[in-house]
Amino acid sequence: MLKARYKKYTLQFKRPSGTSRGVLTQKDSYFIILQKDSVMGIGECSTLKELSIDDKPDYEEKLDEVCTHINNYADKPYEKLMEWPSISFGIEMAIKDLEHGGKMELFPSDFTKGKEGTYMNGLIWMGSFEYMQEQLEAKIKEGFRCIKIKIGGIDFEKELELLSQLREVYSEEKLELRLDANGAFKYEEALDKLKRLAEYSIHSIEQPIKQGSWNKMADICKRSPIPVALDEELIGAFSKNEKEKLISTIMPQYLILKPSLLGGFAASEQWIEMANKYKVGWWATSALESNVGLNAIAQWAYTFNNKMPQGLGTGQLYTNNIESPLVVENSRLWYKNSKWNLNEIIKS
Repeated sequence: MLKARYKKYTLQFKRPSGTSRGVLTQKDSYFIILQKDSVMGIGECSTLKELSIDDKPDYEEKLDEVCTHINNYADKPYEKLMEWPSISFGIEMAIKDLEHGGKMELFPSDFTKGKEGTYMNGLIWMGSFEYMQEQLEAKIKEGFRCIKIKIGGIDFEKELELLSQLREVYSEEKLELRLDANGAFKYEEALDKLKRLAEYSIHSIEQPIKQGSWNKMADICKRSPIPVALDEELIGAFSKNEKEKLISTIMPQYLILKPSLLGGFAASEQWIEMANKYKVGWWATSALESNVGLNAIAQWAYTFNNKMPQGLGTGQLYTNNIESPLVVENSRLWYKNSKWNLNEIIKS
């Protein structure tokens, strides 16, 4: 029989981090601790305000109920907790950890052995022109050759100026540029903006318009000079039929998979199955989890041998992140031999 409890943990950002939905200074996560005999497995339940479909006032009540009746949920959590995707993912994570001896090695591989690292993109948060410029210079100095820039938060002309300066120094061959609009463009202006952005050899743009308008998004995907990646659009599509209908209607060029927002490994693998069927590319991205969730996503993503840079840079965001073997070196995420420090999680 499994026993379960949860622990709330508030992560503090090193610097306020801007998106088109606002500026973040802190973020709550919840750790599920599963125990069977003397072995302990840990998972992270992580929501994003105004984005996760399970960002609800009764979230902790649901967590408490799930922990109380954990043996009813441990088998196929995604099917039983579809409307609580972050909790489903937390349970999946903890069970995987438990199955492998509670060592935080959920998917043993050359990655967890420290033999190979996973290429990742460097993330540039919204802010003033000067702050975004400062971040860009730092990421390039750190060796990143794929940069993701969040746009839609400052004047569009200023954003174009930033891209122009970048391209004057770094060609498309030297630096891959991904953009993330977080739904900031209005449909009526989106194509004009995309045409102007395309002048700077952009690899892809995430969610140019808000989610929920499939026909409008399909039109943009068909006509955009920049390949379109769906992110927020995937949230709330539960069944395989819904997933297939969404992809076949919109026909994007890429999917962005955030297991905390989608329901975990099983749910994300359904998206991968559909992406393969419709010849749509994909990469995995963390969604502001601590190192516990980031570790699980990185280990899982590595098993697919996807050579595209993954979005795994959240480990560097917080002043009080969970100490882990994850390190970033020369634009790759590595699992080194240093130990986990899980005291803050497991203490009552």
